[in-house]
Amino acid sequence: MTVVFERPYEFVPPFRGTLWPWLIQRLRLYDRYLKRKEGVVDYELRGTEHLKQSLDAKHGVLLAPNHCRYADPLVMGWPARQLGIHVHAMASWHLFNEGRFDRFALRRMGAFSIFREGNDRQSLEAAIDILVEGRRPLIIFPEGTTNRTNDQLKPLLDGVAFIARTAAKRRAKRHADPAQSAAAGSGHVVVHPVAIKYLCLENIDRWATQQLDQFEQRLGWKLMPRRSIRERTVQLAEGLLALKEVQYFGHCNGGDLSTRRDNLIEHVLSSTESQMKLDKPSEDTRERVRLIRSTASSRYFDNGADPSTATELKRYVLAADFAQDLSSYPDSYLMPDQVTDTRIVETIQRMQETVNGKADHTIPLKAVIEFAPAIEVDTRRPPKGRRDPLMQSIEDDLTARLAKLATEARSLQS
Repeated sequence: MTVVFERPYEFVPPFRGTLWPWLIQRLRLYDRYLKRKEGVVDYELRGTEHLKQSLDAKHGVLLAPNHCRYADPLVMGWPARQLGIHVHAMASWHLFNEGRFDRFALRRMGAFSIFREGNDRQSLEAAIDILVEGRRPLIIFPEGTTNRTNDQLKPLLDGVAFIARTAAKRRAKRHADPAQSAAAGSGHVVVHPVAIKYLCLENIDRWATQQLDQFEQRLGWKLMPRRSIRERTVQLAEGLLALKEVQYFGHCNGGDLSTRRDNLIEHVLSSTESQMKLDKPSEDTRERVRLIRSTASSRYFDNGADPSTATELKRYVLAADFAQDLSSYPDSYLMPDQVTDTRIVETIQRMQETVNGKADHTIPLKAVIEFAPAIEVDTRRPPKGRRDPLMQSIEDDLTARLAKLATEARSLQS
């Protein structure tokens, strides 16, 4: 997720028209883009009757999917097309700066911006208004950023509950007013957790072997002994970690992979915080990354967008992003008794993104999109000092569904 240094943040509001979203669906532009850019060529919808019930009841609908791939927002266009509806989605500001066409297309598909490097009251109000109006479902990815790990859910951000609960209060207030009750529908706001799982449509051996061969050749690994795809993937991950340790520590460290990963994350973040003269906000990696990114952005524009400061600030941001990227490599993901074809593909593509800046998407994938029954949003404040019950319900549902969907992937022999 790139910090935009070219220009200061400017809120991009949601586009309310219906002609462009209808045309995009009609021309199947989602399908073309997903096939060409992400390798997603097929899909299966499950549980859409739950969403239809909420739409028929005229609830304000918030869709809360897991976020493991960049394809996720467009994948959500398929259920919208099948149900004959349009949606709005909260999208990171940097996506609107990839080019004029991207900015135009994102808006016409229903996206509006969120400034993740700071407080964005306009975006929050837009999200709340969409739920209060109840004309279109609103998509928010509660993990905040792309997880890259399909079978495991990252901790969810509580901002989703704030948006949903605020909207529920306002809808309830409108419902109580006879002059507005007809437009307010039922007065309810509901959340549908949505589990997205990507499955490989063909045997991955040929694709994985080709990608691993290219990686090993770049590292100068020649005439290697015969090993399984899993063993080669794990060894490459360890080799790339060692290279990063030399880059940041000046030497390789000992110990198991998870400990070395965590030590490198801590070193990168603490050294960056020290150079920027920042206090460590918490132990949470995402909070520390967010502070580094937001501080870099504000310092750049506070200094009059001086180009001489941009290089150093971008270096801080890249270091923080690398730390967050490292945190997306989970423990025990490729253990012999747990490894699947999709986990191998994810890990190889994640390494390609880390090293090359982009991944090979020639392996064809199928997206399974599964909707959970509605969770009605309680307007009361959550208990003080305890986890928000709404976020806990969303997390529990997504975790259970992803665990079940994970069993549909092909197991690999170690």
